Amino acid sequence: MFRKMIMLGVVVGAAAGVPALYQSNPDFYRGLLQAALSGSGDDAPEELAVARPSSSASKMRGETSVLLGKKVSIAADNTGHFVGRFKLNGREMSAMIDTGATYVAINRETARRIGVQLSPSDFKYEVNTANGKVRAAAAAIESLQIGRIYVENIDAVVLDDRALNKVLIGMSFLGRLSRFEVENRALVLEQ
Repeated sequence: MFRKMIMLGVVVGAAAGVPALYQSNPDFYRGLLQAALSGSGDDAPEELAVARPSSSASKMRGETSVLLGKKVSIAADNTGHFVGRFKLNGREMSAMIDTGATYVAINRETARRIGVQLSPSDFKYEVNTANGKVRAAAAAIESLQIGRIYVENIDAVVLDDRALNKVLIGMSFLGRLSRFEVENRALVLEQ
């Protein structure tokens, strides 16, 4: 373990000394980092996660790559959507980026799972969704994270489980980033 940490320190130190080399050739950097971690990547701390080669399953779901700095790339899935693994209040789950959504949108079950307490009287708002008008509650998510991107106190809406079956990452999160844009069929998020 100690040997791996020393190798990792050497790789990170070299990357800091010549960042342009590694940014122009990410496969080289990825190979060095994977070699330092004995090729498995399973021992890597989460903040040093490395993109693994694509499989047909990951191509269907999209693939998230942690890039240098506070930057993440999410490959489009087969339907053209950007779906990644996010942590909401520390709980990891799949979520889809929705630039047309004003807020992060979750259902009641997800709200319970991440510790957001609601009562029936909280569902006093009416919102327009792709499925029509539904009742919603305003909520705040304490933290939302993907890769090294970490944002606190995110405005969200909670919908009934029947009205929403996935987590949507809307502009209340995206608007807090320094940039987000599509590059080569991947959505790049940067804080």
